[in-house]
Amino acid sequence: MADELVERLAKLDTCAVSDALDRLGLKGSVIGVRPMTVEAKIAGRAVTVRLKAKGREESTRHLGTTAVEAANPGDIIVIDHHGREDVAGWGGILSTAAKARGVGGVVIDGAARDIDESRGLGLPVYAKAAVQITARGRIVEESTNEPIEFAGVSVEPGDLVIADGSGVVFVSAARAEEVLQAAEEIAAREAEMAKAVMAGQSVMEVMGLSYESMLSRR
Repeated sequence: MADELVERLAKLDTCAVSDALDRLGLKGSVIGVRPMTVEAKIAGRAVTVRLKAKGREESTRHLGTTAVEAANPGDIIVIDHHGREDVAGWGGILSTAAKARGVGGVVIDGAARDIDESRGLGLPVYAKAAVQITARGRIVEESTNEPIEFAGVSVEPGDLVIADGSGVVFVSAARAEEVLQAAEEIAAREAEMAKAVMAGQSVMEVMGLSYESMLSRR
């Protein structure tokens, strides 16, 4: 069954969605996470993972595997790695499994490794950094499909995720309809602005009218 909200999200970009969140006074945009593999926009539902530093406990499963198995085609695996860039929170075998599962992409608040392998698979991986250092013996999985905090933004399983060359944005499932409606209005207005500029209208006039319109909506 098609997910209408995801389909609508996929027609937008992160800038329009971020602007919509601003208009509604909501958080959702994160900074510093960028495409590590293929330059591809991704949009889908979040399957969440929380990692933590290994203590004395022994892990009963490899990190990320439960999320891959739980994901439906098109879902986005979202990993709370606490911004760590010194050790990987995702790797190549996981990317292979995710690709086979039909996962739409992976977004990590921290570092990933095996970037060349993931790129060869065509799997979009967004992260803060690339690193060669393994998680083995250093990092364990704390939870899967539980609420997480990703770079200061609360993310729950099933929330909407969109990522592209400009960044990563999360949209709460509970507010998705109003955010998407606002984003669609913004995208339509910007398309009209671009059309006016291409038709020869002064960009100062076009941008000035847009700014006045934006202020009037607040």
